[in-house]
Amino acid sequence: MDAVHVVCPKCNAVNRVPPQRLAEGAKCGKCSAPLFDSHPVELTTSSFQSQITRNDLPVLVDFWAPWCGPCRMMTPAFEAAAAQLEPEFRLAKLNTESEPAIGTQFNVRSIPTLILFRGGSEIARQPGAMTNPAQIAAWARAHA
Repeated sequence: MDAVHVVCPKCNAVNRVPPQRLAEGAKCGKCSAPLFDSHPVELTTSSFQSQITRNDLPVLVDFWAPWCGPCRMMTPAFEAAAAQLEPEFRLAKLNTESEPAIGTQFNVRSIPTLILFRGGSEIARQPGAMTNPAQIAAWARAHA
């Protein structure tokens, strides 16, 4: 592969990055933000489509809500999984309370729900909390 398209977590610009440079602290060509910082990207209605469809990397999205106890229990594990999975994956969180249309679009019936996307299409789904970062990473790798 010549280059990988990676969407900036800050400005949503699409960057072409040689695969061997992904783990070397690649920065956005538009805003100079790091393309990976070992933290999930916070998605909104305006950033969801570009992150899901324009990244060549698989994107693992945690559909959650702030009032959800299991969601809050899973947050530290999901954060730690980002450190384990980047730069092979993009990890992201979508607050279904503030962005309900996207949850509805993907038929998210319970939270937390993890959905793995590749090329804009859902390739795997896991409802329920996973509180072990290694379990999240293994699940993502097994389905990518």
